[in-house]
Amino acid sequence: MSKDSVGILKRNDIDIKPSHGFWYELVKNKALFLMLLPGVLVLLFNNYLPMFGIVVAFKDFRFYDGSFFSSLLKSDWSGLRNFTYMFSSPDAFVFIRNTILYNLAFIITCTIIAIAFAIMLNEIYSRKLSKLYQSAMFLPYFLSWIVFSYLVYAFLSPDKGYVNMSILKFVGVKPVFWYSELKYWPWIIMIVNAWHWVGNNCIIFLASIISIDQEMYEAARIDGASRWEQIVHITIPQIMPVIIVMTLIFVGRIFNTDLGLFMIVPRSSGILAPVTWTLDVYVYNTLLRNGDIGMSSAAALFQSVVGFITILAANYAVKKIDRDAGMW
Repeated sequence: MSKDSVGILKRNDIDIKPSHGFWYELVKNKALFLMLLPGVLVLLFNNYLPMFGIVVAFKDFRFYDGSFFSSLLKSDWSGLRNFTYMFSSPDAFVFIRNTILYNLAFIITCTIIAIAFAIMLNEIYSRKLSKLYQSAMFLPYFLSWIVFSYLVYAFLSPDKGYVNMSILKFVGVKPVFWYSELKYWPWIIMIVNAWHWVGNNCIIFLASIISIDQEMYEAARIDGASRWEQIVHITIPQIMPVIIVMTLIFVGRIFNTDLGLFMIVPRSSGILAPVTWTLDVYVYNTLLRNGDIGMSSAAALFQSVVGFITILAANYAVKKIDRDAGMW
């Protein structure tokens, strides 16, 4: 740096300090780091330390003396046998197909419905009505799948359900035995999943819509744009980054499903297994019925690795289209 430059910096009272390391920042901002400590500990113990259990997927795990760690050390290595057994299962194609197709359907339906409801809620001028509708839509998110199973059963019960006793009877259609009919359950599961998740996703999209600069709408109205044109050309493009982030999050869980949705809501009906078996149901049944922790761990590890690769690929594809639209 020249002398003239130094003089200019001094005259403008600009103080240039050398960069400091982590320990300097720790001492300087110890109160902030102390506030951060509980969250870091939870993340460490809840998310990172359990990763040691990955080795179970590569072992023929057996309990020897009641201690997990000693049993883990004494168990024989099985290599990739747990993975090959999972994929050689006659039901492998069924539960992998169901897992992928259901998640793709969930991503599309929940995103479209949530955006539509968020836009409609934003169009309500009465604040009291808007809050009432938001609360009513958000309430199902807090209900457990057990509650949902009883609500669904109240609608679909063969002899006392509302659908059979009221709707179908009114139009002169014979009662349907819903819990033994495969063709209806993909649609029922998608409806119940949307019922559970749309309210939560709608609040996220509504928050992003509210944050849009209102001057853009005012300029559009001055130019003669209709309300629909404002939604198409302003609202949706402005919330597109949020839509992309939400979609990437869902894509990262494309090999994960809600166990309660696919087991408790259909009431564990064996007849419905071809349309309700997913990878999580397979893991649960393998652990519960066979007691094989190694195979269950292999399936769970497969879910995590494939989900990680999928979200990386999706984020890469998004950044190829728009460099600023990705998650990182």
